[in-house]
Amino acid sequence: MVLSALPGVGERLAQKMTDHFGSEDAVIKSLKSGDIGQIAEIDGVSPKRALAMARSIAGDNGQFLATKEAEKLHQKLIDQITRFTASPATKGRLQLLTPVQQPETRREKISAAMDFLSKHNTLELELNSKLSHITVTKNTTQRYQRVVVSKTPIDHLKRFCRVLTPGEGETWKDYTVFDQVTWVGSGAPSEAPEGWIVLGNNPQTEVIVPEMTLDWFRKNRKTLEAIADMVQIINDQESNHEFMLNFSDSLTGLTELPDLLHTLYDEGDTAKAEQVKDELWSFVKSLESGVNVEVEKTMNDAKMALSGAELLDALADGTGFQRKLKEATGHVIDNAMQQAVNKLGEFMEGSGVKNPPVIFTSDWPAKIDRQVIDKIDSALEKRINAQKSDHVYTMARKLGPLKQSCEDAVRSLIIIDQWLTIARWAKHNLCTMPELVKHGIWVKEGRHLLLGIAADPVTYGLGKAAEKGDMQPLALLTGANSGGKTTLLELLAHTCILAHMGLPVPAKQARVGNVDALHILAKAGGTQSAGALEQTLVELANVVSDPTPKLILADELEAITEPGAGARIIAGMLIAARSQPDTSMMLVTHLAPAIIKASGRDDFRVDGIEARGLDSNLELIVDRTPIRNHLARSTPELIVKRLVERSNGHAKSLFADILKMF
Repeated sequence: MVLSALPGVGERLAQKMTDHFGSEDAVIKSLKSGDIGQIAEIDGVSPKRALAMARSIAGDNGQFLATKEAEKLHQKLIDQITRFTASPATKGRLQLLTPVQQPETRREKISAAMDFLSKHNTLELELNSKLSHITVTKNTTQRYQRVVVSKTPIDHLKRFCRVLTPGEGETWKDYTVFDQVTWVGSGAPSEAPEGWIVLGNNPQTEVIVPEMTLDWFRKNRKTLEAIADMVQIINDQESNHEFMLNFSDSLTGLTELPDLLHTLYDEGDTAKAEQVKDELWSFVKSLESGVNVEVEKTMNDAKMALSGAELLDALADGTGFQRKLKEATGHVIDNAMQQAVNKLGEFMEGSGVKNPPVIFTSDWPAKIDRQVIDKIDSALEKRINAQKSDHVYTMARKLGPLKQSCEDAVRSLIIIDQWLTIARWAKHNLCTMPELVKHGIWVKEGRHLLLGIAADPVTYGLGKAAEKGDMQPLALLTGANSGGKTTLLELLAHTCILAHMGLPVPAKQARVGNVDALHILAKAGGTQSAGALEQTLVELANVVSDPTPKLILADELEAITEPGAGARIIAGMLIAARSQPDTSMMLVTHLAPAIIKASGRDDFRVDGIEARGLDSNLELIVDRTPIRNHLARSTPELIVKRLVERSNGHAKSLFADILKMF
C-alpha cells in the first residue's frame, strides 16, 4: 500500500511519516494498530487527521455516517464499549471500529469471542488480568557510548551512537582508545579486546548496539512479562477453542521468552565483581588494621632470653640484634600477613580476578601496598566491563530475534482484547448478533443503550426486514411527548450503526438491511431564517432524492418553518423518498394529518406511541412499542390534566377550563 494513496495524504506528508517511523511498512503498522497519539506526533498531523487515516486503512470510506448526528451517536457507542477494555492500548484501537462495507470478518471474530467468554469465563478472567498490562511498545531514544566501526554505512544507528568508517590506512588498533566497540566486517582483530564485539558482514541490528536492544526489553518490561505469562498460560491449556487458537497464533515463536526475560536480570559473576570492587578498599584497610592488632596481641606474650655475651654483642652490633629480633618475631608477622592474604582471596573469589601473593609494603607496622590494590581495582574494572559486554551481547543475540515477534504479539493481543472487549460489552448489555439482509430494519425487544436507566424493550421494523404487515419502507411516527419517539429513533440508529460495524446489537433478535449511508436528521432549534431554510431544504432534497441505499431517521423536521408550510415541504420530501426503492425512512412528527393531507395520498404508514393515562403518581403510562397504523394522541391533554391535579387557586381553575377544550 502506498501512503500517498490515502485520502488527504500527499507525497510530502507520506515522506515525512516514513522518515519519522523509519519505513512505510512501519507507518502502515502504526496506522493499523490505532496508536493515534504516536501518529499525531508527526508535524502537520493532527489527532483528527491521524484518526481519519487510520480509519481509512481499516476500511472506512467515511460515507456511512452521513450526518453529524450519526457521528455523535457512533462516538457515544464507542465510548460505552471502551469501558470494557482490559488493555489501555485497546481504547485507541476501538476508535477504528467504524461501519465498513464488508463486516463479515469482524462478525466471525466477535462471535468466536462471545462463545469463548461463555464457555471459558475463568480462563478469560486470567488472561484479562494479563491483557491489562499490554501497552504499545516504546523504543529507546537515548545515545550510547558504544562506537560502531564499519566500512559499510549504517546510517540508521547514528541517532543512537557514534558510527565511524575506517580511514585509508587505519586498522583496528587505531580504535583501541574506545572502551566499547562493535567492529563490523573485514579488518577486525583476530582476538577481540575486552569490551569489543566483532561481527561479520550484514549482522542483525539488535547485536550491533546490544545495549539498545536490552534497553528495549527493559523499557517494555511489564508488557513483555505479561506476554511471557500468557505464553505459559496458553501452553498449560488443552482447550482447542477457536479463540484460544488466536491467542496461540499471536504468541508464535515466543516459547523461550519467559526464561530469557528471567536471565536478563541475572547478572551472574558481574554482580560479584561489582560488589568486590565497591568494597575492596574498605576491606583491605580492615585487613591492615587486623594484622597489626593480631601481631601486637601475639607479641605481648612473647619472651626473648639473652645471655650477657649476647647483650654485649647487641651493644657492639645493632644490626645483628635486629636480625636476631626479626628471627624471633618474624613468624608471627608472616602468619598474620598470610592470613590476611588468604582472607582477601576468599573475599575476591568468584570475581574473576586473581589474588596477589603480597599486599603489604612493610612488615611492622603492616602497610597495604596501594599500587597492588590499585592494580586489583583496575583489573576488576576491566573484568566488569568485559563481563557486561559478554552478557549484553549474549542476551542481545538471544533476545534480538524475538523483538519483532514481541511487537507483533502486542499488536495481535490488542486486537484480541478488542474482540473480547466487545464480547464483554455484549454480555453486559444482553446483545445478540443481527441477521444481515438486503433491505429495511427490524428489532425484537430492542433496548436503547445510552439512557442511563434500564430501557423498556421495543419491537419495531421498516421495509423488507420487518415482520409481515410492517414492510412499508416509510413510516410517520406519532405520539406522546416523552413517550419514547426519539428514543426509538436512536435505537434504530444504534442498531444500524452496530450491525454495519459487524457488532452485536441490543435486542433479542434483529434484522438489518445493508445500506451505504445512515442519515440522522435532528429536530431544528426553532424557525430558520430564509437563507438557513433554503440551505436546509437543499440538503434534504439531496438526501431523499439520492438513489443510494440508505436509512433516513428524521426527528420533527417541521420545526424548520411554520407548521403549515412545514407539512407541505415534508410531504414533498416523503413522496421523493418513497420513489427510491433502496431507501427506508422513519419520520418523527406531530403533523402527520397535515402531512398526509398535503401529500394528496392516503397510503402513508402512520404508527403511534400511545399514552394511556396517568398513574397514581401522575406519571405518564406509555406503551413504548408503537401501535401499527395508528395515529396516536399527543400528550398535552394529559399534561394539562396533571397540572389540574397539581395546581391550586386561580391556576387550577384556568387549567380545568383549558382541559375542557380538548
